[in-house]
Amino acid sequence: MDILHPLAPMATERSEPNAAGGPCNDAEVTATVRVAGPLRFMLAVRRRDGVAEVAVDGTSTLVHVVEALGVPRTEFGDLLVNGRPARPHSRLRDGDVLDVTVRPRPQRTEYSRFVLDVHLGALARRMRLLGIDVAYRNDASDDDLVAQAASEQRILLTQDRRLLCRRALVAGGYVSGDEPDKQLADVLDRFAPDLRPWSRCPACNGVLERVAKRQVDHLLLEGTRRSYTQFSQCQSCGRPYWRGAHTERLEEIVATAAITPGR
Repeated sequence: MDILHPLAPMATERSEPNAAGGPCNDAEVTATVRVAGPLRFMLAVRRRDGVAEVAVDGTSTLVHVVEALGVPRTEFGDLLVNGRPARPHSRLRDGDVLDVTVRPRPQRTEYSRFVLDVHLGALARRMRLLGIDVAYRNDASDDDLVAQAASEQRILLTQDRRLLCRRALVAGGYVSGDEPDKQLADVLDRFAPDLRPWSRCPACNGVLERVAKRQVDHLLLEGTRRSYTQFSQCQSCGRPYWRGAHTERLEEIVATAAITPGR
């Protein structure tokens, strides 16, 4: 099982040389970092070829070095120094070559629940539609998110790489894609969570249960009351649900999720 390790804090630009992009001084003790192709979009533009020469200061761990280049601990896999596996908190020596690999997918973790940052509301609703336990608030601060992820053993999903470098965060993942459907496909491919479509409230994450029409009749508009007979109700917020005109689009999301590669 691939357990997500506690994260080290992001190192500052002082932990890598050449913040301005110039070559290292010949007198400096340096090492070379090579970043795997799928992670290179996180690097500064001048480093998108995936190769960086960094100063060896004797104190920065491998995690510090890689995060200083822009790749959070949650996103890279094994670290190899001179072709051999190395511990994340070991240190580089003069002339070392550090290879940064990608986490294999699907990524198995000890956590099965998620918390999403404030910019991923549409993704949260889609994940809940699939029956995934997702915490989401549109007013949550970064500190709130990290604390909730730790206290409730949830994986924090975000597109904020600095947030993924918080020391207190024990499990997280960067979400790729600009559109909710692409973001959902990325999350399903990476974490392969168990799916139970139509079992959670998209609005509050509560559990849905089938109920008799008479139990929700007072909550329905006249047109809905005339047209539908089967209902579910959220056991947390009380919202009623039925298979209405929007169901075809939702069923498309569910069907696509079921055949996502990696599941």
